[in-house]
Amino acid sequence: MLIEQIQLEKGCALGLRFEMQKYSLLVIRAEKGFLMCGYLNVNAAEALGDTAAKVKGVQSFEDMLKAQVVEVTQFARELGVEPGMTGREALERMF
Repeated sequence: MLIEQIQLEKGCALGLRFEMQKYSLLVIRAEKGFLMCGYLNVNAAEALGDTAAKVKGVQSFEDMLKAQVVEVTQFARELGVEPGMTGREALERMF
């Protein structure tokens, strides 16, 4: 497992990378929520009351920051996170 600090304008996020058999499971955690890769399920995050946004087709933290958000929980929407924005923009709103 790799843990990395990711500096953003509003604060420092925590990136978690877990090597699976073929691809990595990636999560970047901000103060009020997290950005997830395609391995994880937005419906599960919603049911658990989490603030989350999902990006797909990523292989690194940098990819996640540049990728477009494809799904969000209602709690993320309340912070202004919307599909179509970049992962970086979504994380900035989660601080």
